[in-house]
Amino acid sequence: MQGNEAVVKFKEVFFEWSLNKPILKEASFTVRRNSKITLMGQNGAGKSTIFQLITGQASPDAGSVSINQDLTIATAKQVIPREDLDLTITEFFAKCFAEKIYNIDKRIDDVLAITNLTSPHNRIIKNLSGGQQARLLLSSALIQDPDLLLLDEPTNNLDKAGIAHLTKFIMEYPKTCIVISHDADFLNTFTQGVLYLDIFSKKVEQYTGDYFSVAKEIKARLERERMTNVRLERDITHRKEQANFFAQKGGHLRDVASNMRKEIAKLEGEIVDLRREDKTIKKFTIPSQEDIGGVILQLNSVAVAVNHKFVNKKVDVTLNKRERLLLVGPNGIGKTTLLEKLALGAAQGERVKEGVKIGYYRQDFSTLDFNATVYETLSEAMASDGTEQSMRAHAAGFLLDNEILKAKIGSLSEGQKGLVAFAAIALEKPGLLILDEPTNHINFRHIPVIAKAINDFEGAMILVSHSKDFVEKIRVDTTLDLGAL
Repeated sequence: MQGNEAVVKFKEVFFEWSLNKPILKEASFTVRRNSKITLMGQNGAGKSTIFQLITGQASPDAGSVSINQDLTIATAKQVIPREDLDLTITEFFAKCFAEKIYNIDKRIDDVLAITNLTSPHNRIIKNLSGGQQARLLLSSALIQDPDLLLLDEPTNNLDKAGIAHLTKFIMEYPKTCIVISHDADFLNTFTQGVLYLDIFSKKVEQYTGDYFSVAKEIKARLERERMTNVRLERDITHRKEQANFFAQKGGHLRDVASNMRKEIAKLEGEIVDLRREDKTIKKFTIPSQEDIGGVILQLNSVAVAVNHKFVNKKVDVTLNKRERLLLVGPNGIGKTTLLEKLALGAAQGERVKEGVKIGYYRQDFSTLDFNATVYETLSEAMASDGTEQSMRAHAAGFLLDNEILKAKIGSLSEGQKGLVAFAAIALEKPGLLILDEPTNHINFRHIPVIAKAINDFEGAMILVSHSKDFVEKIRVDTTLDLGAL
């Protein structure tokens, strides 16, 4: 097969999940064999929908999606399906194949070595950490050795070593790969081209080059469009003034004014509909619980995973109001487990002061009711003295418009769920903020705004994050390395 052979071709694809809510309009692009492509676009634009159209989980309402005959496809999704959390690792991998695989244990060992995940095959998936689950999702795609590998936010929950393993694998992968990610440095290491899904035009633009070059090209194009509009609007204003002047003079000058207005209408049609792709969430604050003081959190011991078993280790950590703890350690060491215990009710050696409200951002969004609407979720989080008008204004600041407010949490993209989670926490006014990988799934444009809100929080805080750039934006008083205990 030739490297320039088209393996995926979208031709004028139109798709909508529900009536009058289009995701794609006349979207056209081609993916060539053995290419490494980044799929880029704002949260909720429809990137994961494009993956579903490629795999056949969804079908276009108009246009065509052509997949090369006999092309094998595997997808590493963003999160483990909830119905799979009670499966063992072996059972999870077995679901990847239509037929029974007799040498599956050997294949599992081989693929887990690639993703640097060590775990017994009979371990229940829900007992894995977020980082281990991320590696498992990646492994479930790699074990199929597909001709086309689709990776949806594969670096989420991965530590530095995990991202390094993944980067090396993709660079050496001899087949076709399409990646959705908000990690610009990661993308730039292997990207040969970009598919840019515009959330407003609903079309896909195709670019050649590495990620940074394409991002720069898109930014320059937006600036050119803006400057074109400035010149057109200046010309239109001048012509309108002339047309009004001539119309008042009467006689044949009225005809001149009429012709000028036709020309003005033509010019107005040439104004570029500026894309608002750079739109970010508004600056916000996370108000803290006011009636608290003294020691908010006391840790005398923590459970650390050693050879897949938890062992208690003595520590001495206290958090008062305005104090922050950074929790670090490799994937699977027990960071998320500790946060869950603190949020759901402290165990032996762990104590949260009675009466302290906890704002808990979970990396899997399981604190959110997936069957509730966004409106219901934010209304429940809002204080009793809040108004519907203030809640809607608050939601709009997180790019949660009236349509999204009506939607169920489970129907949102992972990035939109993250914004809902932050919007709810800001309404809850917690005394203790527990953040487990808060940048996962979040568009990179929003992260500086979120970092400032977190850094300005006046209550106590525990943070887990593998994003070095994000952590550097947050003042940290104490660091607890579970891997060093």
